[in-house]
Amino acid sequence: MSSPVKDEQSDAMLEALIAKEILPQSGNWEGTEEFLNRVVQVLLKYIKDQNDRDQKILEFHHPDKMQMLIDLSIPEQPENLLKLVKSCEDVLRLGVRTGHPRFFNQISCGLDLVSMAGEWLTATANTNMFTYEIAPVFILMEKSVMTRMWEAVGWDPEKADGIFAPGGAIANLYAMNAARHQLWPRSKHLGMKDIPTLCCFTSEDSHYSIKSASAVLGIGADHCFNIPTDKNGKMIPEALEAKIIEAKKEGLTPFFVCCTAGSTVYGAFDPLERVANICERHKLWFHVDAAWGGGMLLSPEHRYRLAGVERANSVTWNPHKLMGALLQCSACLFRQDGLLFQCNQASADYLFQQDKPYDVSYDTGDKAIQCGRHNDVFKLWLMWKSKGMEGYRQQINKLMDLSAYFTRRIKETEGFELIIENPEFLNICFWYVPAKIRNLEPAEIKARLEKIAPKIKAGMMQRGTTMVGYQPDKQRPNFFRMIISNQAITREDLDFLIKEIVDIGESLE
Repeated sequence: MSSPVKDEQSDAMLEALIAKEILPQSGNWEGTEEFLNRVVQVLLKYIKDQNDRDQKILEFHHPDKMQMLIDLSIPEQPENLLKLVKSCEDVLRLGVRTGHPRFFNQISCGLDLVSMAGEWLTATANTNMFTYEIAPVFILMEKSVMTRMWEAVGWDPEKADGIFAPGGAIANLYAMNAARHQLWPRSKHLGMKDIPTLCCFTSEDSHYSIKSASAVLGIGADHCFNIPTDKNGKMIPEALEAKIIEAKKEGLTPFFVCCTAGSTVYGAFDPLERVANICERHKLWFHVDAAWGGGMLLSPEHRYRLAGVERANSVTWNPHKLMGALLQCSACLFRQDGLLFQCNQASADYLFQQDKPYDVSYDTGDKAIQCGRHNDVFKLWLMWKSKGMEGYRQQINKLMDLSAYFTRRIKETEGFELIIENPEFLNICFWYVPAKIRNLEPAEIKARLEKIAPKIKAGMMQRGTTMVGYQPDKQRPNFFRMIISNQAITREDLDFLIKEIVDIGESLE
């Protein structure tokens, strides 16, 4: 631990320095090292506090108050390095600790320290991923990681392809664009005017990015049809085929079907085998959005939920979700090699010269829709090496066991009602009905429930002890959507959440 005298000396040094007086603009290594060490100390304290269950998840402030607590303005003159360190402390102190073991509010949460180390190293290297000459090790690393992913899906790695993208929404866009290109390659050059009026299909519980991709690509959001789901949130295959036939009769040209493997709200897995059969009958591109559920492929005990995924033409898989990599880390995988190059290649001669002194097929930038591409794979590669396949098997199985435990606990606790009686994944959706309204008429209970979840959530935020999201859906009043994805979660954390919900819920006026 540093002494007060040393801290005073450090403060004095940093207060006398601005950014241009350290590397790279100055050779002042002593000042550079002191600044970076202080920033690291801020980060280490944050990591320690975030994993301390006695620390709050957040100190909630309304936006107008928050703006008074932190200076976010850009000054005219440079600020000294001590002020910058203090600003770093303020930003982390006033933010939400999404890695806290009792933060259950979103799918991407937790803080894997090995992945974090990879992210630090990535930021330091600051390498663009468009050519082998610039990023030789990282290009090979990306191929190595995707090989494991192709094998997990069930494809031949010698024939598959893929790209890491800035999020699952962009990965889904990649898939839909490639599907259109395979069927109508001239659309890349001539646009939509010389091809039929296309349409695509996805479940009503799928991620909104499928409809968004349809809009971005000029197919039209209204030509992306939402297929009904059953009581467990799974796409109904018969409804899909009926809609495909109807669309054809109306003069539309179906070309793309998206199944969801782990839906955002209910964690549902669509029946992939049955949908694959329909796609084969109608000669449609079969895409699986496994952004959330793709990690289940790493568990021999639970991968059966994705049976049929190997028949997909493309798969979206976000390691920053179930696998726990730091944001953002998303891959779009293709069963057919070469299609990405054909679809996205721009042949910019200032980057992708064909007479380089190495195999230019390793210049992966020309199969991306972006030019500058962040190295998203280092943190995943390092984390995956730290766990191995067996480590991921254990991690995922543990999370599934915790999900089953939480489901049992709320079934046996008075006042809790499940939306889906037996959740098949890590999403548990439920209501809490306070004792004072349990004997009211069903319609009155439903009306009251609309306000109860938001009030309980507000109570959690004021206490800062835990956090879980809520939402309405399909004429259902607001319910809690619990996500168990942080590898730090224990049974005690889940018991704590149940007690907090009961305590806050019973204190409501």
